[in-house]
Amino acid sequence: MLDVTGGLRNPALPGLADALWRAEAERAPIDPLTDSQPDLSIDEAYEIQARNAQRRVADGGQVIGRKVGLTSRRTQQLFGVHEPTWGVLLADMLVDDGAEIPMDRLISPRVEAEIAFVMGADLTGPGVDVDDALAAIAGARPAIEVVDSRITDWRVRLADTVADNASSARVVLGGELTPLDGLDLRLLGVLFSRNGTPIDSGAGAAALGHPARCVAWLANTLAGFGTGLRRGDLVLPGAMHRMVPVRPGDVYQAWFAHLGTVTARFSGGRA
Repeated sequence: MLDVTGGLRNPALPGLADALWRAEAERAPIDPLTDSQPDLSIDEAYEIQARNAQRRVADGGQVIGRKVGLTSRRTQQLFGVHEPTWGVLLADMLVDDGAEIPMDRLISPRVEAEIAFVMGADLTGPGVDVDDALAAIAGARPAIEVVDSRITDWRVRLADTVADNASSARVVLGGELTPLDGLDLRLLGVLFSRNGTPIDSGAGAAALGHPARCVAWLANTLAGFGTGLRRGDLVLPGAMHRMVPVRPGDVYQAWFAHLGTVTARFSGGRA
């Protein structure tokens, strides 16, 4: 588990981490951290993220991988940045394909289809490229990521979403692991439906032009935190289409070329 909390530069960081922790536990969103801390840096935001991830591990949680966010050019332009962000995936975020996801455990969920990679070998930067990433990936599974924000009305700036664990919430995995041999991940497509009606589509190229480039970026970036990806890690490389707000009772399905399907089903309770 990362430890980037040593030598805190900003004495407000523990309190900000506590506020996000309570917001998720109580499902009561808070004002953006950057409202009270307008100069909150990205490094400090990752310190906040790490504090809460470590707290979950101390409570019995298990880190199973990472997610990469802000991988589309449009989203990066929205935040005024030129590279992605990352967050921590824990075992209690995983949801079985088709299992009902309780809305009363979330705040303002949104969904997006992603290719989920499983690492077949360790991968540590710096200097990792797309070919290195492809060689280290054991295969892919269809996935729907459920993102959620502990910030009121998703009024997030970049530091807010980084501190909030890249807005992670749940991951629904479907299908069997498919080896990447012969697959052009840039062209691998997905059709996304809500309640049986197609609403969006996309391809792997939406994630930095090639989803394996996101894995390479992640390995190189994690090296700066003194760690890397490990065999067996799950990696979500980024959305293949726009985020879709969830309504109570919604059922979402993603049909992936070559990988199969995955279904995210939400309860009829309140969001």
